[in-house]
Amino acid sequence: MNGASSIAPGAAASPGAMACPAPPSAARRRFTAAVATFALLVIFAGAQVKSHQAGLAVPDWPLSYGQLMPPMVGNIYYEHGHRMVAFAEGLLTTILALWTAWTESRRWVRRLAWGCLLVVAAQGLLGGLTVIHFLPPQLSISHAVLAQTFFMLVSWLAFSVSFEGIRAEPATSHVARAVRAAGWATGAVWVQLLLGAIMRHNEAGLAVPFFPVDASFRLWPASVDLRVVLHLLHRGFAFVVLPLLLLAAWRAARALPRLALHAGALGLLVCLQVLLGASVIWTAGRSPADGTTPVVSPIPASAHVATGALILALAWLLYLRARHARGATP
Repeated sequence: MNGASSIAPGAAASPGAMACPAPPSAARRRFTAAVATFALLVIFAGAQVKSHQAGLAVPDWPLSYGQLMPPMVGNIYYEHGHRMVAFAEGLLTTILALWTAWTESRRWVRRLAWGCLLVVAAQGLLGGLTVIHFLPPQLSISHAVLAQTFFMLVSWLAFSVSFEGIRAEPATSHVARAVRAAGWATGAVWVQLLLGAIMRHNEAGLAVPFFPVDASFRLWPASVDLRVVLHLLHRGFAFVVLPLLLLAAWRAARALPRLALHAGALGLLVCLQVLLGASVIWTAGRSPADGTTPVVSPIPASAHVATGALILALAWLLYLRARHARGATP
């Protein structure tokens, strides 16, 4: 019997629905989501290393003082702790890539899983090189940005094995503007995180030690150098990112009401991120060495970095969900 004859006359079945693969096991879906979530912990742990200026607390690599497990004292706790969670993420990603390659029927998903493994391996290598070469800004910036990119990729992989990602159909014309807005917002957030990494790894995080203005209502210090420019670029580009994210959230919620919670969470999170950025300035302390050099408070600074990564992943997932939206919108 012809396969088409099994469809009842007049039945409406979309090509996307007919091409849906079998859903992965619940165990693989949960494991993929766990790997994506753990990536955020790795980013926070890495931010803690920089916030505590602990990048050279362990001066060798891949071992730590020639050991697998050195005494976890002082800043060694942050540097070696970051290495431990990063190694765990690499191991989890390896398991995920092999599991996906063995059981996944979609070629592009298998390739995405191998891509995640390749990126996390490159990330580990970059982390080692930053230590061996004594934290050159170029390598440190690349290490930071690649971590954010890996978080995007593994979040995409988690979406691809979810029920929504599997059963999704091509977006209709009704959500085209929401897709474009989410795409622009995601790109802007990525650029903002790049600017933040450039600022942070050039020691410019407190180059402008006030927010929003100083006592004389000036937006920048009287003396402007490269560090001040880098800081102001990151701070100023936030005025591009904020409206793009809010626009993307509004358009997605309006076009696809089932994305309203996702969009609302993104909108709230970006507002929180502005406050976290300000808190980095407001909570800065003074170096115990001279009592005058400003130093960041580690928790607000690290939370600011991790929240930026979470915003990037949520904006990216909003783009993916809108693009794969099912059915027509009101």
